[in-house]
Amino acid sequence: QRAELTPIPSVNFNNFFIGQGVTVSDVSRDYNLFITRQLEAKTIDYGEEAGRSNTLSELERIFNVTENNLAGSIDNFFDAWQGLSTNPGGAVERDLVFQHGQLLGDAFRSITTELDRVGQNLNQEILAGVASLNQKLVAIADLNQRINLVEVSGQTANSARDQRDLLVRDLSETLGVQTYTDNRGMLAVQLPGSVPLVHGDRAMTITTVTTGADVNLQVQVAGRALDVTSVNLGGQFKGIFEMRDSFINGLRTDLDTLAANIATAVNTEHAKGYAADGTTGLNFFADLGGLTTNQARHLRVELTGGAQIAAAGNPDGAPGDNENALRIAALEVSHTVGTSNDTFEEFFSQLVATVGSEAARNNLALTGARDATVQLQNLRDGFSGVSLEEEMIDLIQYQRGFESSAKFLSTVDEMMAVILQLKG
Repeated sequence: QRAELTPIPSVNFNNFFIGQGVTVSDVSRDYNLFITRQLEAKTIDYGEEAGRSNTLSELERIFNVTENNLAGSIDNFFDAWQGLSTNPGGAVERDLVFQHGQLLGDAFRSITTELDRVGQNLNQEILAGVASLNQKLVAIADLNQRINLVEVSGQTANSARDQRDLLVRDLSETLGVQTYTDNRGMLAVQLPGSVPLVHGDRAMTITTVTTGADVNLQVQVAGRALDVTSVNLGGQFKGIFEMRDSFINGLRTDLDTLAANIATAVNTEHAKGYAADGTTGLNFFADLGGLTTNQARHLRVELTGGAQIAAAGNPDGAPGDNENALRIAALEVSHTVGTSNDTFEEFFSQLVATVGSEAARNNLALTGARDATVQLQNLRDGFSGVSLEEEMIDLIQYQRGFESSAKFLSTVDEMMAVILQLKG
């Protein structure tokens, strides 16, 4: 803010005009609408990428590239079948196949549980942020009322406007809000999908509603509850909702596809073979054909023990018959998943690459948005912030003015003393 100084009219004293200094006629606000809008837009971009950042870090940990990831469990499972083919009658080899089948199911369940935990953390983040959002909306509505009351009387409400801009910037980062000012100087705040949040001196209330395992948002407007989705959001909450509802769900779907392909391919070949006691037609894994979702969570070994493993390809159970064990072991490189024609391990590697590439993109975009925000903040501060150089120049100017006035009075005093001496 800047004080606008205007001279006080001089007093005419026997045709000798005596100045009376200056007065503060107004306090103007250094404000640039263009810079402010640009800063809000970049703040929205930064908030959206920040909303994705923590989740992607967790997903990178889950979909790691170490030997102990899901691809390693798949490889160990088919290696166990390859080992069984060298000694199809061996109890140890059969137990290894059985155990690695169980470990493979555990690996799928572990990843889905981790994804559930990430989703729960996102839900908690949404719940924790709603109370703060409502407080800021109420604060903006109160400032709208204060600004209107002050400026109707002809005064300026610069401090209140500055406080309101700070709150809008916070909401831009969190919700990606859009704003416009009406003819009364009141700021209307709304979501990108035109859902109102503040109108005049009235603030709407954001509430949460639980749908299944997820927490969603609603805005209470005139007694009606309007649903809020990622389409109606920007900033941090948009990033959170898109990670939870789109990116993580996409990973779940791909995991289900991988688990269903492994179960179907292995069961098809296993049912063709014969166990040590001549039994045939048994599924190795539980049948996932009746499930449309959560196949990865329900992948488990259907057999009760290694003796039921169908390693032989003929009903006579001749010693050394490993025909079916070889067919199942070959699935690791022969079976392809979906339209991508990837093997099981390649398909999972694509999931890991998807997470890694998105994390790298997010890191780059987050850094760029942060730098742009800092640059615009510096530009705004250069225009409307306090300049120490300008303040020092003003102080020197006032000091020189005071010295000039003191010199003038000193000169007048000396002249009067000389005149009095001449008269004497």
